[in-house]
Amino acid sequence: QVQLVESGGGLVQPGGSLRLSCAVSVSMYSFSAMGWYRQAPGKEREPVATGVFDTNYQDSGKPRFTISWDSAKNTMALQINSLTPEDTAVYCCWGRQNAEEFWGQGTQVAIPS
Repeated sequence: QVQLVESGGGLVQPGGSLRLSCAVSVSMYSFSAMGWYRQAPGKEREPVATGVFDTNYQDSGKPRFTISWDSAKNTMALQINSLTPEDTAVYCCWGRQNAEEFWGQGTQVAIPS
């Protein structure tokens, strides 16, 4: 059974950095793509960064966001730098196996203005 569990969210001051982690219950090789999405209050969910495990491929339209994987721990991380209040959102990890998509419950990130 596929489970994605996020951790690492919290309250961070503007300009700070944060590292989110996603624990994955199955082999990350089983996913054709993985990544992170976020949903800010009153807004639609949007992709933050996506990529493919065990490759150098990453697709992030936001240079402040970087995905990494730890094969030993079977986790995926999202590094966010230079945080602004506009980054306040619930961040979810995501994975796709063939035509099926899986989502974590999300972790809240709050940046005060």
